Amino acid sequence: MRLSDLAPAPGARRKRRRVGRGIAAGRGKTCGRGQKGQKARGTVAPGFEGGQTPLHRRLPKVRGQSNRARNIGLFRRKAAVVNVGQLEGFPAGSEVTPEVLKASGTVKRIKNGVKVLGEGELSVALNVKAQAFSASAEEKIKAAGGTIEVLER
Repeated sequence: MRLSDLAPAPGARRKRRRVGRGIAAGRGKTCGRGQKGQKARGTVAPGFEGGQTPLHRRLPKVRGQSNRARNIGLFRRKAAVVNVGQLEGFPAGSEVTPEVLKASGTVKRIKNGVKVLGEGELSVALNVKAQAFSASAEEKIKAAGGTIEVLER
């Protein structure tokens, strides 16, 4: 194989469409712009939405890096969620940490920590360590004779 043998795949390269070159060219007269109106004449500003307030003006102003930017998702923290009922399968007295939950397949990935919620029932005493607990989850774990420990995020 030589350098001269190299060529693009058939159909990979197309000729540029030459507009405004007469009726026979197929793109003459209005050149595919339709008739009259703003888009047929000059240029339309990027981001122009036909008089509707454009997106860049509808969004809240967020300057600098502060937690006010949470509403548009810049600093939103998502935690992996585990319900108390899902902890039922662990042996009594065992220590349940985010790493143990991931290894057991209870959570797919530990995002910004693990939050334990109170859905379901718990009958075994467990030592649960997580980044956050709901009030009902805390109550149910303690009622079953277990302990909780809040980890740093």
